Amino acid sequence: MKLTDHNKRTRCIGITGGVGSGKTRVLSYLRERTGSRVFIADEEAKKLYLPGSRVFEGIIGAAGQDILDDRGELDKKRFAARLFEDSALRDRVNSIVHPAVEELILDAMAMERAEGKRDFFFVEAALLIECGYEELLDELWYVYASADTRRKRLMESRGYSDEKIQSIFDSQMSDKEYRAHCRRVIDNDGSLEKMKDSVESIIKEVLGN
Repeated sequence: MKLTDHNKRTRCIGITGGVGSGKTRVLSYLRERTGSRVFIADEEAKKLYLPGSRVFEGIIGAAGQDILDDRGELDKKRFAARLFEDSALRDRVNSIVHPAVEELILDAMAMERAEGKRDFFFVEAALLIECGYEELLDELWYVYASADTRRKRLMESRGYSDEKIQSIFDSQMSDKEYRAHCRRVIDNDGSLEKMKDSVESIIKEVLGN
């Protein structure tokens, strides 16, 4: 199957899934396979936290100067600890950051659609479903891996304890909820080849060839 080189409409796809599901591996293959742009919101949003930016000033206004390091930049560990401890602050920061990230995503989507050079534009961001991105994107694709597989991956790759993993699982959507919001499911519960086969099937279905 050959991807088109004269596409008139770039499909904007959100990639989501629970922690340890292997979204990074899937996105890497999607980029390699389709030649599409992959927008990783956490990476793209780093510039929003630079001193002088609107988001940076808003965060300092909400959290105070004590979350800065000696260079006047955000102390990530201190900032993360404050957010964990203070739910009200976390809500205020989210109200500042999320609209700015959404603006970055929408601008990138508009550019990709205007150029019309690629079949797909993939977006990976935290809380895609919770923040209503299914209304902004053409589709959401769910990267599936069983709880046992995800638990094993997190223990091996990140050294997480079973208790920490369970607390993260409890804070995220269930498999049933992900499936309810996502149009397609990428099976990443087994081998690399199995995941590739799952992706190939979806691409073929979407492009109709």
